[in-house]
Amino acid sequence: MRDLAWGIAATGGIARTVGAVIAAEPGMRVAAVGSRSVERAAALAAELGAESAHGSYEELCADPAVDAVYVATPHAQHLEVAEAAIAAGKAVLCEKPLAASVADAERMVALARSAGVFLMEAMWMRFNPLIQRVAADPRFGGIRSVGASFGFALPYDPAHRLWAPELGGGALLDLGIYPFGLAQLLLGTPAEAHVTGSLAPSGVDAEAGGVLVYPGGRRALVECSLLGPYANDAYVVGTEMRADIQAPFWAPERVLLSGPGMEREELTLDPGAGGKQAGYVGEVREVRDALAEGRTESAIMPLDESLAMMGLLADARGQLS
Repeated sequence: MRDLAWGIAATGGIARTVGAVIAAEPGMRVAAVGSRSVERAAALAAELGAESAHGSYEELCADPAVDAVYVATPHAQHLEVAEAAIAAGKAVLCEKPLAASVADAERMVALARSAGVFLMEAMWMRFNPLIQRVAADPRFGGIRSVGASFGFALPYDPAHRLWAPELGGGALLDLGIYPFGLAQLLLGTPAEAHVTGSLAPSGVDAEAGGVLVYPGGRRALVECSLLGPYANDAYVVGTEMRADIQAPFWAPERVLLSGPGMEREELTLDPGAGGKQAGYVGEVREVRDALAEGRTESAIMPLDESLAMMGLLADARGQLS
């Protein structure tokens, strides 16, 4: 079976990081890079050993040498690139969040399902081996509470993508998706979300925090912020055991398990898993495996859960003032 040939859409930091993971993974290669600047595309193509560089995302998606497209553009461009890739019959791994809005995400999913083309949100946290072990561990009994935070101080600059509404800026889409996403993974979609926070002068959400409420009194306490440093760790409390997930909780290398009647247990990431990049390795392997098995959706990161998350984040943003 020939190598899975990837096209990388964009040339920023995350495109470079995931592109390098793909280039180093057996059975995969980077075949092409696309950007609005052919010079930047050529520079990254040379770095990743790709044969082709394109000066538009349309050309990248139309490249017959490309089997799958990794979309690493700003959120507001996700739909545009994914739509072109799906129309060309290319599998799509799209950086989180899946899109800049609920409507864009719904259209993207509808297009992929109608065309029978693989689409997955690149939520690398779900592919981290330690997060997967926590999610699958039956020793918690019943999980009652999840808590997670992600925040740092970013000087206000309306031109920066995180402060710019036209680029899909704000704390929730970039940072909040991780604590909200951990709660979703472990507890599902909440019955209610009670969120407070503040907006930046540009109108994007600068910070948000709140309580996600689940049936039976279960809950998640989640926070994200561009205004100050948070612990960036997480905890999971069950009736029989708790887990303390070290920072950064979305890419942990260490988890502590404790509970009544058990010895404190430390889980550490296998050195061969890729360190903090283990989640990237896992997500690109999931694309490869899905295509080999003829699947058009991932059971690890289902599209319905991506859509539910977009709705939850939109609801949270709507509660801010």
